[in-house]
Amino acid sequence: MRRILAFSSRLLLPAAMALTVAACSSNIAHRGYLAKPGAFGQVREGMPKSEVEGILGSPSTTASMNFQGDSYYYISSTTEQTAFLNPTEVERQVIAIRFDKNDQVASLGQYGLEDGKIIDINSRTTPTKGRELTMLQQLFGNIGKPGPGGTIVPGRTPGSTGPGKNPGM
Repeated sequence: MRRILAFSSRLLLPAAMALTVAACSSNIAHRGYLAKPGAFGQVREGMPKSEVEGILGSPSTTASMNFQGDSYYYISSTTEQTAFLNPTEVERQVIAIRFDKNDQVASLGQYGLEDGKIIDINSRTTPTKGRELTMLQQLFGNIGKPGPGGTIVPGRTPGSTGPGKNPGM
């Protein structure tokens, strides 16, 4: 019996360590356009739009520029997530190809994660001026402070002569 316990305890420790290491390893996810190696190097200025589509495939998104020509955007990103933590974007690549009115490549642009800006479209918070009060400060903030009439009398409204009575009635 002791041999079985000794054998199982020798196996249990390495198995627990292996599970701990496996649980903390990061997951890497690639999203968006995955280009063939060297595909972007084949695109040159003056190349027709149909040839660009033949080399790169259909773009992630397109844009039209007020009768100045179209733009193709090929977007890819790589995120990394460790265990239960929120994923973080570790790489982003945006290839912008702009066409002229004749559907010829006018310019190329390559942008990375460092070129982007974070824009808070909807954070569901309203900015306020002044200081923020805690819930307890809001509940107990008016204790001992006089009201608009200058006196603290329960049941009396400002300008009245008695509890619950208004002058001139």
